[in-house]
Amino acid sequence: MAQHVDRKLCLTAAVLGAVSRKDLTAAFRRVNPGTPFDLERSHKWLQGRAQPRDARLYDDWAVLLAIGRPGAWIAGCGIEDFVDALIARGPLAREALEKQADLFGGIAETPSYAFLGRYIGYSHAWAPYFRGQLIRGELTIEIDRARGRPFARYVERLPTASVRLEGPVAHQHRALYLDLRGPDVTPLQLCLFAPAAPASLLGGVMCGLTLLSSEVQISTTRIVLARLPDEAAGLGPDDHYLRADMSLAADLARLGLPIGDHAAADEALRGFLGGGARNGLDQIRAGDFSPLVELFDGEWFAATGRQT
Repeated sequence: MAQHVDRKLCLTAAVLGAVSRKDLTAAFRRVNPGTPFDLERSHKWLQGRAQPRDARLYDDWAVLLAIGRPGAWIAGCGIEDFVDALIARGPLAREALEKQADLFGGIAETPSYAFLGRYIGYSHAWAPYFRGQLIRGELTIEIDRARGRPFARYVERLPTASVRLEGPVAHQHRALYLDLRGPDVTPLQLCLFAPAAPASLLGGVMCGLTLLSSEVQISTTRIVLARLPDEAAGLGPDDHYLRADMSLAADLARLGLPIGDHAAADEALRGFLGGGARNGLDQIRAGDFSPLVELFDGEWFAATGRQT
């Protein structure tokens, strides 16, 4: 007889980073497209009004969690044993795991995302005309009221035009993922370290295609984003590329963020942005990749006996 299915599902969602029942359903389907886990029936399971009767679902559950326990154990074990197994699996400690499970199950209040706010971002310029410089961007993360989830808007004011992109924010326990898109603009993806309150700074990488370039370049840069006070004006129409010798701390102070020790802030910001094997910037030209493609295409045609 299965026990505590509703709470176990909430705990499972928490450890997987699922924020909705659709996310949880999708996780089950990734391990088995034919899983008996069903979104509509999961509403009753999560409310404790029913429980799955198909043993195959518990087998899928065991594969999904990968905790070294069979489906029958997941169905019949007590809550404490289940929690202990999830803690051993990681990445969450007990308090964080149970808090996230409460949120998923609707026991706790709606989460107050610490990272909501407005940020000024600095990243390496991708355009060859501004090689070696940094570029500013402005990121705003708010709650999409229609969906109840974080939503981001990103603006870069280039010399030729303003680039505006927006998209959802996936909040995992270790990272934030932003998929930003806009009309007539190639998408940008950001992967940022998930912050703890007060989330005064976000940092990670941004990737996409170079806009101001005569050739296709797939580019990745480190990016750091500093939270602005609510009353700060933010970027103006000419706030795009920075001179190589410009103080980032002074720039943030000009934009409304109080900075006490400019020298320490500059050293830390520049240190992060310039880290890594290529000083924080990586770009791959199409011409760098095409010889490899031609080599392997030739091998493929030779191996399959096909001719162009």
